[in-house]
Amino acid sequence: MANISASTSFVMLVMVLTSSKLMHTCFSSPTCLPGYPEQAIPIYKEDIDMMQFAENLEHLEADFFLWSALGYGLDQVAPSLAMGGPPPIGAQKANLDALTQHIIEEFGYEEVGHLRALKTTVGGFPRPLLDLSAHNFAKLFDQAFGYPLVPPFDPYRDSLSYMLASYVIPYVGLVGYVGTNPNINGYITKRLLAGLLGVEAGQDTVIRSYLYERAKEVVHPYNHTVAEFTIQISELRNRLAMCGIKDEGIIVPLELGAENRTMTNVLSANYDSLSYTRTPQEILRIVYGTGDEHVPGGFYPQGGNGRIAREFLEKP
Repeated sequence: MANISASTSFVMLVMVLTSSKLMHTCFSSPTCLPGYPEQAIPIYKEDIDMMQFAENLEHLEADFFLWSALGYGLDQVAPSLAMGGPPPIGAQKANLDALTQHIIEEFGYEEVGHLRALKTTVGGFPRPLLDLSAHNFAKLFDQAFGYPLVPPFDPYRDSLSYMLASYVIPYVGLVGYVGTNPNINGYITKRLLAGLLGVEAGQDTVIRSYLYERAKEVVHPYNHTVAEFTIQISELRNRLAMCGIKDEGIIVPLELGAENRTMTNVLSANYDSLSYTRTPQEILRIVYGTGDEHVPGGFYPQGGNGRIAREFLEKP
C-alpha cells in the first residue's frame, strides 16, 4: 500500500506541476495575449449607451432564471449588481425536474457574470422594475394565441411550461446584440459584446433544442403542441416589433427553412442562415408587450433604464 500511495502522490505532483506550467505559459507568454491594433481605443464614448441598454435584458434573464431555479434572485446572489433597483414582481421558484433545474441554475449564474462584465466595463444603472409574475406571462401567451388560455398559462407550473416561457426571453437579447455589433467601435466593447453574444446564443440553442425534442408533444392542459407554442410566440414578437420576419418557431414552412430544404428550425436564422438583428426600438416594443417603445408594460411596468430606454419614454 505504501508503494501505491507513493506512486499516486508522484503522479499527482507531476499533474500539478504540469498544470501550473501550462497556466504560467498561457498567462505570461505574449502568444496567449489578445492582439489589438496599435493606437486602438478600448471604449468609445458612443459605445457606452448601446452596451448599457443590454443590461435591461440581462437583469430580466438573471432574476427570472435565478428565482426559478433557486427560489431567490440577484438580491441574494449578487446584491451590488442590482444597484438599489426594486425587487421583481411575482418571481418565484419553478417546479422543475432535476435536468431543467440544473440548466436554469447555470443560466442564472451566467447572467450574473454578464451583468458584472457589463457594469464593470461600461458602467450601469439600477435594476428596472421587472414583472415576472405568472399573471404577466399568462397575458403574453393569451396575446400570442389571440384568446385567453384556460387555465391561464403558468410558467412556474412544470419544466415544459417553464422552458416555453424561457423561449420568450434570451432570443430577444441575442438579436439585440447582433444589431448592436456594427454600431460599436472600441476593441474592449467589441470583445465584451462578442463574449455576451456567444453565451446568449448558446442559451437560446439549449432552449430551442429542448423544445424541438418535444415539438409534437401536446402541452397539458391545452390542445396545442410545443411547436405551435413556439410559432405563436415568434409570430407575436414579429407583430410587436413591426419589422417583418426576424423570429421563427422550431418548425417552419420550407421557404423559411435552411436553403429552403428543411422544415426543422432548431436555430432561427435568415435566408443565408445568419442571425437576425433588432434595434433597441424593436426590442422595447417586444418586451413592453405594447408594440410601442414609448409605452411601457409587459416585463417592464415602468419602462427600461439607461439613456436609450428613458429617452423613448420621455419623447412619445
